[in-house]
Amino acid sequence: MPRTSRKRSTLANRAIVASAALLLGGGGLVAVNVYASAGEGDSNRSAPQTQNAWQSMSTIDCPDVATQDQLANVPDAARSEVDRNLALIDSQITEAYKRFADEKAQIERDPQFADNAVLNPLKDKRTATLERIALSIGRVAERPQGLEGLAPCTLRAGGTSPGQGQNGGQDGGQNGGQGGQPGQNGGQDGGQPGQNGGQPGQDGGQGDGQNGGQDGGQNGGGQAGNGPEASDFVDITTVRPNVQKPRTARGGSKGTFTTDCGVNEAGKFNSDNVIVAPGVSNGAHHMHDYVGNQANDAFATDDSLAAGETSCRNQGDKSTYYWPVLRLQNGQDEDDANVDGGGKEGNVGEIQTPSQVTLTFAGSPKSKVTAMPRFLRIITGDAKAFTNGDANANASWSCTGFENRQLKDKYPICPEGSQVVRTFAFQSCWDGQNADSANHRTHVAFADRNGRCQNGFKAIPQLRQRVVYDVPPGPGFAVDSFPEQLHKPITDHGDFINVFDDNLMKKVVSCINGGRKCK
Repeated sequence: MPRTSRKRSTLANRAIVASAALLLGGGGLVAVNVYASAGEGDSNRSAPQTQNAWQSMSTIDCPDVATQDQLANVPDAARSEVDRNLALIDSQITEAYKRFADEKAQIERDPQFADNAVLNPLKDKRTATLERIALSIGRVAERPQGLEGLAPCTLRAGGTSPGQGQNGGQDGGQNGGQGGQPGQNGGQDGGQPGQNGGQPGQDGGQGDGQNGGQDGGQNGGGQAGNGPEASDFVDITTVRPNVQKPRTARGGSKGTFTTDCGVNEAGKFNSDNVIVAPGVSNGAHHMHDYVGNQANDAFATDDSLAAGETSCRNQGDKSTYYWPVLRLQNGQDEDDANVDGGGKEGNVGEIQTPSQVTLTFAGSPKSKVTAMPRFLRIITGDAKAFTNGDANANASWSCTGFENRQLKDKYPICPEGSQVVRTFAFQSCWDGQNADSANHRTHVAFADRNGRCQNGFKAIPQLRQRVVYDVPPGPGFAVDSFPEQLHKPITDHGDFINVFDDNLMKKVVSCINGGRKCK
């Protein structure tokens, strides 16, 4: 798509969104977002129970194949073919979700239609693709068993936990504000707060705030029909402080290194993800903001990244930093309104350029840090956390002036004069060998609750990413997402590829271990 640069919100935009917030507060526009979650609309209206149940279904819930144990150790010889097929599975879900959304009225009248028109065709496609994945691995290693059991998908309501859809019943849970970093693959305890924030505490999902806890549709003019909704927002002033910073022990590393890479003034956007879906255009199905390396697209290689230009002030940092764009739900079309990853996949509204991006590398409270390997890839958070559950969710939302209050599964409503803040604290422990892994997670991990790396992992500089936006107060914005993830805040995520040159990485480590603050 053409490069564009977005200015901060105009007074007109503020008026539009403020009006939408008032309508939401009065219960208006509830019927506009026909694909929103359960509980939307007039709870007193009379309708058959079955119809109400089907009206509540708002998305497709499929097992996330990429995170399964069977694919934890894909051989290098099979990885490119497996990655292509995993990207195809994402496209299949996107297509099925569109069919579900387009046929929502028919599904409400005839629930069996969902099986015939959506779920069964999707299962058949997934079965064939899973077989190709198993075959590609089986050519060079032991064939993975049980992949065919991941083919079936269900429908689920927007407000239910994963697995509680049409045929569900499995306990998954989106635990909102239960605090702590996600562990390696979601199984390891953590608790490292990021700079200027951290993981949400127990109050992360509390409070109804300014229209925040009320069910209903968001501003219909700015949406594609798949979220967000008013209940995805909370007034930050109703959240109690929940951030605790660990003490740095003797032998820890107190220093920091901050790199200035701008705010994507050039407007570099694409819907690729070279880490998860290399070689696949539109592998993310949502737009990413990029700062740092300007050569990043689906086809980027280590060599092309090393040769690429960078937006970073220090030209020794050619790293790539990217995250889903944030859009204002103001009814204004963006340049990507008819483009894959944009309006074609439910990501609509005016892309907002951050007012500030801070990229800081920090130390370990328990030890010195070692250099990151060049081309180390780290994903933090989970773009599919709404359907996967929050085991790997790792984004914190807050407002300037309130950053001791962090939200995990809600967007913040900030007071007038305060700006929205997204914070990511990346994994800070490395296995000492691999720059990536088959599931893009097992080569790195979070420190434990005491700040120590476990299982022989080494402490590396921790990337702490803080992105600030000047958007109007009220529930009028959302991050891009896979269509079936309904723009939920818990799906926020960040990606990083280390392309520091060796001399600059040595400086980073020296500054952090020496207790200095460097730029």
